[in-house]
Parts: sequence; structure tokens; C-alpha cells
Amino acid sequence: MHTENTQSIYTLSFGLLCLSTLLFSASFNMIIPELPNYLSSLGGAEHKGLIISLFTLTAGISRPFSGKLTDKWGRVPVMAVGSSVCVLCGVLYPVLSSLAGFFLLRLVHGFSTGFKPTATSAYIADIIPSQRWGEALGMHGLCYSIGSAFGPALGGYLAHIYNLDTMFYCSSLLAFLSIIIVFNMKETLPTPQKFRTSMLLISRRDIFEPRVFPAAVVMVLSISSYGVILTLIPDWSEHLGISNKGLFFTVYTIASVSIRLITRKMADRHGRTLVMRIGAAITTVAMLILGLGEGIIYLIVGATVFGIGNGILSPALNAWTIDLSLPTHRGRAMATMYIALEVGIGLGALFAGYIYQDMLPRIPLIICGNALFVFLSLLYIYYWERNRKIN
Repeated sequence: MHTENTQSIYTLSFGLLCLSTLLFSASFNMIIPELPNYLSSLGGAEHKGLIISLFTLTAGISRPFSGKLTDKWGRVPVMAVGSSVCVLCGVLYPVLSSLAGFFLLRLVHGFSTGFKPTATSAYIADIIPSQRWGEALGMHGLCYSIGSAFGPALGGYLAHIYNLDTMFYCSSLLAFLSIIIVFNMKETLPTPQKFRTSMLLISRRDIFEPRVFPAAVVMVLSISSYGVILTLIPDWSEHLGISNKGLFFTVYTIASVSIRLITRKMADRHGRTLVMRIGAAITTVAMLILGLGEGIIYLIVGATVFGIGNGILSPALNAWTIDLSLPTHRGRAMATMYIALEVGIGLGALFAGYIYQDMLPRIPLIICGNALFVFLSLLYIYYWERNRKIN
């Protein structure tokens, strides 16, 4: 046990996994800030809420399949499938340049995040001692966040200097590099099976892992804020006179990366729920800052606080999910958690898009309203802890 606590988690396998995730994250995140204006140019300005919600819809639908395949087919092939979808969509965005084609691609693109993160989380749980899951997931999330910052900044630059087609093709290239890394990794599933079409037959028990229901509730409530941010911040940034709509995401990610470096062992040392409460409280404050203040300073401060809150909450929540799950059902458990993530982001995006309707004065009200949902996640954690002590 002592050896498990002291051995380094920073192995070659873990490093390659983090690099693959960074490239994957950058691939699909780099196009997001430019998509609202792109959709408007196609004549679909009133449907901006669908940009994120369609993506998260198929991501959520694919989770039970990815969870089952992760536990049967293997971690590596499922990760490769996820990145492959990003390669395909990046190539097809410039080709299918109609409203119907765009929405179809947003649906297909969602399968990427439905597959890769599920298998990646299971892979981490396989190669990292349980006493270090919080730290490992925090560092892996840090790499995901770096991709989330690097991607939009690069995408905005390419769209401004060159054109949107160049941005889409670069997105495809980054996903392809992610696949190359994955294919050189060793499979960690003890007895992987050959792929069979019967693996795609999903039963009720494959859809949801009841042991991780508490983590799913916290995820839905807290991550709805990100769906709101993804839908509204690009237009709000333009309203504030910010030319690169990826600025918010860059500041957010720098803050998230910085706090993960500082607090990476916090959930392992002080407990998951305490750290989650802190993260949820800070995220609530961030949404209030963004909603109550108008100006570039408020945007930057709000992005910073939002990054800190997410950087504290996310690793602890992921580790808590693995804690609640059984080793034989890690794929299904992570799939359940990611279904909750997609539901939360999708509902947040739909809520924001439905009320927004391209009316800028509504944005602060929507953001403040969503702060209530994040606060409810904090109350639920208190409720769960209290109920566990009573029982």
C-alpha cells in the first residue's frame, strides 16, 4: 500500500494519454467560437442553441455504447473511434455547407466525445493506483483544458488570418495526430474481446450505472453552466468589442490549468465531497460575476473565477464517480457520468438559446439564472452527505 502511495503516476503511458487528449480537445473545441457566426451566415441565427445541444445529444446517446465497448472491446479501440469521428467531421464541414448539412455534422461530431473520454477515464483508472485517482484525473483534465484553450485561440487565429475552411481542416489534422498516439498505446483491459455487432445491442442495464447516480446529479446541475457559456459568450464577447471570441476560453483555461496544478492532490487528501462543494460554490460566484457585470474586465474576471471553480470541481467529481463504481463496470460508470455531462451541457445550451433569440440584453439574465442551477448542485452534495451519515 505504501508503494502505491509513493510511486510516480507520470509514466510514458500516462503522458501519451494526456497528449492524445490535449490534441483531441483542441480539435473539436477550436471551431466552437466561430460556429455561431458561421451558422448565421447559413441563415440559421435563431438556432444557435442547437450548435451545442445537437452535439451533446449524440454524445449522450453514444455513451451506453461506448461504455459497453470499453468494458468488452477495449479502451484503445474506443478511444481511436472517438478521434476518428473528429477527423471525418473536420473534413466535411466545408463540404456540407447548408443548414441541414451543418446540423447533421453537429450530430455526428457529438459521437467523438461520446467515445474517447469514456475509454480514456477507464484507461486512467486501470494504470493509476486508486489513492492517486484524484491527482491523475486532475492532471489529465489539465491537458484537456490546455486543448480547450489552445484550440479556440488557434481556431480564431486561422479563421481571421485565413478562412473557416482552413480552421476546419486543421481541426481534422489535430484529431488525426491524436489517433496516431492512441494506436501506439498498450491495451489495459485484461481480456479484450474481438468486436462483434452484438456488442452494439444495448440493454437497460448498459444505459445507466445506478451506483454513480449521485455523481450524475451533481454533474447535470453544475455543468449546465458550461452549456450556457458556450452558447452565449461568443456573441457577448463580440458585443463587448473583443475581436477574438476565444479570449474567454483562453483565460478560463489558464485559470483552470493553474488551479489544477495547485490543488491536484486536494481531493485525494481531503475528500471528494469537500472539494466538490468548494468548486461548486466558486462556479456559482463566477456565473454571478459574468451576469451582473458588463465590460471586458468583468468578462476576464468571470472567466478566471469560472476556470478556478471548474478546475477544482471536475477532478474531484470524476474521482468520486470511480470511487462509487465497481472495477468491472468502470466503462459503464464513466459512460453514465458523461451522459450526465452531455445532458447538463445540452440543457444549458437549449435553455440559453431558447431565451436568448439573438437579443443581447437577455444574456446577463440568462447567466444569472443559471447560477441557481449550479448552486443546487452544492445543496445536493450537502444533502447526500447528510443522508449518508443518517443511514
